[in-house]
Amino acid sequence: PHSLQYYFVGVSEPSPGVPEFVSVGYVDGNLISHYDSETRRAVPRADWMAANLDQEHWDTQTQMAQDSQQRDRVNLEMLQGLYNQSRGAHTRQKMYSCELLEDGSTRGYYQNAYDGRDFITFDMDTMTYIAADAAAQITKRKWEEDRTVAERQKHFLENTCIEWLRKYVSYGRAVLERKERPTVRVSGKEAHGILTLHCRAYGFYPRPISVSWLKDGEVRDQETERGGTVPNSDGTYYTWASIEANPGEKDKYQCRVEHASLPEPQLYTWETESNLVAIVLGVAVAVLIVVDICGFIVWKLKSGMKKGYGVAS
Repeated sequence: PHSLQYYFVGVSEPSPGVPEFVSVGYVDGNLISHYDSETRRAVPRADWMAANLDQEHWDTQTQMAQDSQQRDRVNLEMLQGLYNQSRGAHTRQKMYSCELLEDGSTRGYYQNAYDGRDFITFDMDTMTYIAADAAAQITKRKWEEDRTVAERQKHFLENTCIEWLRKYVSYGRAVLERKERPTVRVSGKEAHGILTLHCRAYGFYPRPISVSWLKDGEVRDQETERGGTVPNSDGTYYTWASIEANPGEKDKYQCRVEHASLPEPQLYTWETESNLVAIVLGVAVAVLIVVDICGFIVWKLKSGMKKGYGVAS
C-alpha cells in the first residue's frame, strides 16, 4: 500500500522561525515537498521528486499553496469568531490524504483541527461531515447544505490525489519499496524488585512493524507499553516496546519482531552482562583452540618437509 499526505498549518501570530503558513507533503511517510509563507515557494524535498518534475510543476504547486495560505488566513479569523476569541495566538491545522491499497482500492481522508483539537472531519462514505463540538456544527450544516463542497472533496481524494500518488510512486519506487532490516536491542533494568525489559527496533523500512513481548511463548499485549513509530534522519524508522517482569522470570520473556524485511518473525532475549561475558569468553576459547590446532598442523607439515617427506605425484 502507498499513501500521499499533505499537512497545512496556519498561525494567527507568526514569529521568527514560525511562519504564518506552512504546508508539507509526504509519500509513504517520506517528505517530498515544502512551502512556507516566508519563502513563498514550493520546493522538492526528495531527490527523486526533484529529478522527475520540471519547474512548471513546482510553479503550479507554489500557486496552489499561496491560494491555500490566503484561504487559511480567512478561515482562521472565522474560527476565532466561532469561538468568540478576539485576539491571541491560535492555530489551524488541515490534513488530506489518499491511500492506494494492495488490492487496487483507494481511501481518502480530510480533517480540520483548531488549536490542536479536532474540529471537523469528512466522511467520504456517507458524504457528510463529523463535527467535534458545537462550534463545528455551524460549519457542518453550512457545508452539507451546499452539496458541492463534499462532491469537490470526494473528487479530489478519489481522482486527483490518487493520480498524484501513482505518479510520485513511479518516480520513487526504488526508495519507497526498498526493505531495510531492523536492528533490535533488548535491555533490562531492575528497580524496587521489578525488572523492566525494553525491546528497541531501529533502522527499518518500510514503517509498518510489529514488536511484541512474549512470556512462555504467549503474547502479553495487555502488559506491554509501546512507543510510536518515529522517523530517523536517514529515512528509516525507530520504535520500542517495554514490559515489567519478575526478575526471577526474566528467562521466560522474548521480544518478537515482525517486519516486511524479515522472512519470518524473529525472537530476541535479554542477554545480561554475565551471560554476555560467558559468551565472549566461550568464543575466545574456541578461537584459541582453532589457532592452536592450525599451528600444530603447520608445525607438523614443516617438520615433515625437513625430514625429507615429499608429496606423492
